[in-house]
Amino acid sequence: MRWLSALLPSLALASLGQAVVGPGTVTGNTAVHDPTMCKDKDGTYFVFSTAVGIEIRTSKDRTAWTLIGKVWPNGAPWTDQYTGTSNGNLWAPDCTYLNGEFLLYYAASSFGSQNSAIFFAKSSTGQPGSFSNLGLVTSTSSSNNYNVDGSNWLLSLGSFWTGIKEMSVSSSTGKLSSNTVTALAQRTANNGAIEASVIFKNANYYYLFSSWDNCCQGVNSTYNIRVGRSTKATGGFVDKSGVALTSGGGTLVLGTHDNIVGPGGQDLMVDGDGPILIYHYYTPSGSFLGINRLDFSSGWPVS
Repeated sequence: MRWLSALLPSLALASLGQAVVGPGTVTGNTAVHDPTMCKDKDGTYFVFSTAVGIEIRTSKDRTAWTLIGKVWPNGAPWTDQYTGTSNGNLWAPDCTYLNGEFLLYYAASSFGSQNSAIFFAKSSTGQPGSFSNLGLVTSTSSSNNYNVDGSNWLLSLGSFWTGIKEMSVSSSTGKLSSNTVTALAQRTANNGAIEASVIFKNANYYYLFSSWDNCCQGVNSTYNIRVGRSTKATGGFVDKSGVALTSGGGTLVLGTHDNIVGPGGQDLMVDGDGPILIYHYYTPSGSFLGINRLDFSSGWPVS
């Protein structure tokens, strides 16, 4: 689940600043899943990631990272009915820094379940324990044919089942402004394995990024990052070959290579040195934070 900052130019521009050293290189505590990154007014970078309570890491240079705590250090009991356990893992957070506030969306579910939900929280500092719980945004059950994972705001969401969807969100409340669900992408291959959507605007196009195949199996993970583009944020996405994403299309952006296995769970932001792709990947030692610059000069993102 990623919510759409592409329709909010100020969200992307808020990240602009001085170029930083070490693009693509990270050090310190980087053992993350499903990272999302944003930067506050003082230039501090924050990464939020899947974990019990949602982990928070910070950096001054986008290179050296320190684990500083959790969004919910005392647990998040309002999510238990969706995780199926007390104080379970909270998935795929998405952070945007806007008007001096951290806006955080996150998902609660369990593997293979459609009993899933997306919640919303805010903080003025991004520090552990500082977030206000603003409650449920949307949820699904077995009666739905899709599943959640993740002044005109849109929320992209979806994991397996019938793929990636989109819903409208109110800029004043952060909650749904309509119950209309629009289909953006779908696969039938590998049991419909597509999730972790994020929409990003560059020049005249909106780009829908997603993770394909299977996460969370260590060096046996087959996750890979795919993309399609459209002139509208509300649909019509096709890959580089012209195949609609709703028909299984998707151009590879980043897959397993060298000692990097199963990259995915991605987010995007704009920084002083251009568009940045944030993701996790595996080595025999675990799951780690990856940060790559993206080059859109050809009209398609290259990492």
